[in-house]
Amino acid sequence: MVENDTEEGRVLEQVVALVREAGAVVMDVYGTDFAVRGKLDASPVTEADERAEAVILRGLAAIAPEIPVVAEEAVAAGKIPAVGQRFWLVDPLDGTKEFISKNGEFTVNVALVDASVPKLGVVFAPALDALYAGVTGMGAWVERGGQRRAIACRPVPEAGLTVVGSRSHGDAQAMETFLAGRKVAAQRSAGSSLKLCLVAEGEADVYPRLGRTMEWDIAAGHAVVIAAGGRVDAVAGGALRYGKPGFENPHFVAWGLAEAG
Repeated sequence: MVENDTEEGRVLEQVVALVREAGAVVMDVYGTDFAVRGKLDASPVTEADERAEAVILRGLAAIAPEIPVVAEEAVAAGKIPAVGQRFWLVDPLDGTKEFISKNGEFTVNVALVDASVPKLGVVFAPALDALYAGVTGMGAWVERGGQRRAIACRPVPEAGLTVVGSRSHGDAQAMETFLAGRKVAAQRSAGSSLKLCLVAEGEADVYPRLGRTMEWDIAAGHAVVIAAGGRVDAVAGGALRYGKPGFENPHFVAWGLAEAG
């Protein structure tokens, strides 16, 4: 697991504490009869998104004031900073549809991007009491019930791939085309960045996302996948990169230890 006596380890622990604080704010709203509004792109937003983002922005400004922050709700409001080699990506409530439906499968995501690659990531599912974290080259872990354990992508079982897909977004025909010719043992669904974390934890082998996503949606989970030994590739080829114009992702596939084939 990530050593706390390194600079990366210290920053990671600060981000973990910050994400837990934001998660507590999210859960405060979750227990109320909250209102749902629509943004300009027709996606839903709640008080939880906005309050959690305020907590994270304040905390990151204290942790590393020199590093710009690209945060979902700020971007929606037209506040888009110039980014260079290093920047934060923040999704204060990934899986807003899961939050609204109250199935628990929503997350708070914070990632640090360096040279177009997510180097550090924290994904917290407060309703499930599951926090995933990782730093490239230093390993990944999950914490549940106050207990941490190291996680890693698994070799593909003899029975075949376990494929994870989106609970609220998906194109069945595109998924069927992608899986054609592959040995598949099981398919499962999950919300938010938990799909990436299932690959990192060795609970799934591949997560194809054949639809629209933004960089803040997946950067933290991507960092955890890399730290756990996996990778995230663009469907068109090559590793998925960050800091793209408009921060929109192409279709991509997260792999554990499976071959792209």
